[in-house]
Amino acid sequence: MSILVITVIGTDRAGLVSALAGVVADHEGNWTRSQLAELAGAFAGIVVVEVPDARVAAFTAAALAIDGLEVVVQGGQEAATPTARQVTLEVLGNDRPGIVKEISRVVARHGLSILELPTDTREAPMTGGRLFEARLTVEVDDPSDLDAVRADLERIAAELMVDLSWGEA
Repeated sequence: MSILVITVIGTDRAGLVSALAGVVADHEGNWTRSQLAELAGAFAGIVVVEVPDARVAAFTAAALAIDGLEVVVQGGQEAATPTARQVTLEVLGNDRPGIVKEISRVVARHGLSILELPTDTREAPMTGGRLFEARLTVEVDDPSDLDAVRADLERIAAELMVDLSWGEA
């Protein structure tokens, strides 16, 4: 079996997931993981599938032909057994440019890998402004490094005027 990573984007409409799932099933594939979302009228996502080696070319051609979706198919690899500790970091504060840049810069400086990063903005109920919220899931190889990461992030949080909370993933 070949592991394929498929990225998709298109104008959101009913049936896009069904069309892609049909191509996977029609080529004896197995849909194993995905992150799909509608954002600002666009449908976008990433899907990991397993397809029999002999069906990869036909599968790729069929996926690329789905009407209304721009599709990129590339080879993937089996997920490694996680050995690192996973930690979540939740960020909440008044929305302003640069929050993701500053937080991700600290994470990168400490050599941590971001596994997931969902973000959103919403109206602030009392102030009438907008709130920014994010939930980062990061891998930490050496738990002793976590104190330094936390200190750097708390310093940045004070500058950005956002709240941080930590937890195990």
